[in-house]
Amino acid sequence: MDDEFSIKIPQGCIVAGVDEAGRGPLAGPVFAAAVILDPMRPIAGLADSKILSESKRNSLYIIIKEAALSWSIAQASVDEIDGLNILQATLLAMQRAVEGLNIQPDEVLVDGNRLPKLSMPAQAIVKGDSKVQAISAASILAKVERDKLMVDYHQQYPDFAFHVHKGYGTKQHLAEIEQFGFLAVHRRTFNPVKTMLIQQGRG
Repeated sequence: MDDEFSIKIPQGCIVAGVDEAGRGPLAGPVFAAAVILDPMRPIAGLADSKILSESKRNSLYIIIKEAALSWSIAQASVDEIDGLNILQATLLAMQRAVEGLNIQPDEVLVDGNRLPKLSMPAQAIVKGDSKVQAISAASILAKVERDKLMVDYHQQYPDFAFHVHKGYGTKQHLAEIEQFGFLAVHRRTFNPVKTMLIQQGRG
């Protein structure tokens, strides 16, 4: 698996990988994670979190936290998403994740094509979660942490199957919003909530 990662880290260079989870859903904060892997403790099975099974992500989540030199998980709130827009809120969550590391990296490698404001050199890498192990590790931490929150949401709001649809705009989720209305955890700048607010004269 390690051979599939196309970007190699120079020896002695402390690199943090950064990725996000939750840009597209209709509810909840956007999460980001930053990970500095320990070259002396390689982790087998790292991959883009989206292609891993939930059980594999959960097992790797524990291993990454235990084996990494440093890791940090951060978020930007629903209010920040609605106030800033989802892109800027995502970059803010990424910035917070890097700032939460207890080791300052020499360089930060970020999945995607945009960079957060950082105090150290950084590089945006499209599809970085399949090219850089530390970004893959970050994608797993962010995804699992967000999924945990969705399970909590289901317990708080049992009419909504957040544990199933994870807040994405599935038919089931849209039907729930239609039947029960929207919640405080829904993003008001995302449809269908945005349209509902306009119809109610609150948009």
